[in-house]
Amino acid sequence: MEPDFWHERWAAEQIGFHQNETNAYLERYWQSLALTGGRILVPLCGKSLDMLWLQRQGHAVAGIEISPLAVEAFFRESGLRPVRTERPGYNCWSADGIEVYCGDFFALDAADIGQIDGFYDRAALVALTVPQRTAYVEHLARLLPAQTRGLLVTLDYDQAEMDGPPFAVSPGEVDRLFAADFSIEPIHEASVLDANPAFRERGLGRLMEHVFRLVRT
Repeated sequence: MEPDFWHERWAAEQIGFHQNETNAYLERYWQSLALTGGRILVPLCGKSLDMLWLQRQGHAVAGIEISPLAVEAFFRESGLRPVRTERPGYNCWSADGIEVYCGDFFALDAADIGQIDGFYDRAALVALTVPQRTAYVEHLARLLPAQTRGLLVTLDYDQAEMDGPPFAVSPGEVDRLFAADFSIEPIHEASVLDANPAFRERGLGRLMEHVFRLVRT
């Protein structure tokens, strides 16, 4: 998906990917990473409430989001009063230990983002087309120091039954994409079609969610 696609989705408030509560897998499995404090990267973060949950666990948060409407909405709806700093190629919004970099994920480098101690991806990888996923994982690896731990949540279904996003990302594709730079541990899988009738209405006969624990090697 090109940037204009996401700008249009946010402008039209077509944001079905946004969850109005903290992700259950984040709450269930985050502690298994055994991270004490530290700064957590949340790529393609939108206005995710998961960033507030991570902050409440004692983490600093570094989100990356291309839509200024999403970034503004996150801070407004969270009741936070951000300081906005303009930098070449992006703006950084910061309040109470949460920084959101408003810009193109692929254009930001480690010098822009700074120290990262963990990462969390619920809706980034599944938002990307097949060619973009390879570039995403390669760039994510460049942003993370060795031994950085994180959680990845994916969806898997028959891509022929529905156009994305969200796109289908199978466990096999996770292995293909991440194996060169990460150790991969599957920690959960569940059939969730019954809990998501909108996807059945779009034609799906199967919908799986998978959770992985990843470590940058």
